[in-house]
Amino acid sequence: MGNRILYYSTNRELNTEKVEGFKGEVTFKEALFMGQAPDNGLFMPNCLPELYKEEILSLKGRPYPEVAFEILKKYLKDDISDEKLREICNDAYTFGIPIEKITGEIYLARMDQGPTASFKDFAAQIMSRLMEELKEENQEITVLVATSGDTGSAIGTAYKGLEGIKVYILYPELEVSEGQRKQLNAIGDNTTTIAIDGKFDDCQRLVKLAFGDSELKSLNLTSANSINIGRILPQIVYYFYSYINMVGEVRPVIFSVPSGNFGNSLGCEIARRMGLPVSPLIIATNENDEFPKFLNSGVYEKVEPSRKCLSNAMNVGNPSNLARYFNLYGGIVDKEGGVHREPDVAKMKKNLYSVSISDEETVKTIKEIYEDYNVLLEPHGAVGVAALMNHYKKTDKPAVCFETAHPSKFPEIIEETLKITPESHPSLVDIDKRVIEPEHLPNDYEAFKEYLLS
Repeated sequence: MGNRILYYSTNRELNTEKVEGFKGEVTFKEALFMGQAPDNGLFMPNCLPELYKEEILSLKGRPYPEVAFEILKKYLKDDISDEKLREICNDAYTFGIPIEKITGEIYLARMDQGPTASFKDFAAQIMSRLMEELKEENQEITVLVATSGDTGSAIGTAYKGLEGIKVYILYPELEVSEGQRKQLNAIGDNTTTIAIDGKFDDCQRLVKLAFGDSELKSLNLTSANSINIGRILPQIVYYFYSYINMVGEVRPVIFSVPSGNFGNSLGCEIARRMGLPVSPLIIATNENDEFPKFLNSGVYEKVEPSRKCLSNAMNVGNPSNLARYFNLYGGIVDKEGGVHREPDVAKMKKNLYSVSISDEETVKTIKEIYEDYNVLLEPHGAVGVAALMNHYKKTDKPAVCFETAHPSKFPEIIEETLKITPESHPSLVDIDKRVIEPEHLPNDYEAFKEYLLS
């Protein structure tokens, strides 16, 4: 296959009583539909293409679909024609990324302009089109999604109405905002939402168990969570786009990324390894502080159960994409959070900075940023801004913080903190008229399995 990029499992070197590593390498198409590797590892590209300074600068001023095409074709050129990929990018990206100045050289990239007002739209919209294009004719596929708030509605909306694809979305019944709940339960069509009596980590566990269950093989299961490499690759793009639309020359930039399952920040880490001068990448978490503690101590301990915070889409106590981070730094961690080989923590600390932001500081940041700079944040964006402005003091470089959801998805917090009502995003207008009652299931795998088979 020459220089074709193939995908290997993060567990490939494991050989334990429970896990025998998958030694093979698969194409993007195979990885996309498998969701995760047979050994429950996550797929990673066996090579990261490099962009040189001139190539990065050549992207400046180009519309988002063109930037997406230029980045993604480096990974997908052997799986899909340039002509078709360009068409898919143009069709997927009818929305952009407003970049708003906060103060000095600190900027806010608003990733909330897509059809469900979440950054998840950037990956979901193109991933659904890639699956539709690459799946076999007449093949029936079942997509399983665990969501802590925004992923589910983004995936459900992107896949809505696609022939031959059924989507099941699991969400923690008591840990999504009212706006997120309404969005999730208003999709319908080929999408079913399931409210689980548990936390996001429980939803994620049920999905992962289903993938490893041979009795469900006939359903052709795949994932649209960030365990799927098809979610990760599109998330590389907006780091290049944000960068070139903020700086006039190639120089180091700080990115501060609100992080839950770590797929979003992973896109930035991969972009850095492709040549984007990121220094450092700030991984901002809420009170689920397993990663900041790990960087400080070198000992990984998942947060179980995960802590319920205002930035609910980040309520993850054992991020799936930690497996990919460990892999990039020479380590191995399994899906349960068991460390089999330590990564190079010293090297991690050179490139990554991580801090945990409390709910109290989240609210304080929303208030101060609005009063001081007239910039409106919601809880997730506030976590990213607080991590940069209050904890990372070396802000002599340009810095981009990411607002990952639209403020109108969290009206209660905005109204209570600022005494204003945020202008509604179009996807939320009249949503009460579209809500469908979800399925309700206990936090029990056998009950979930029985539901799928029925």
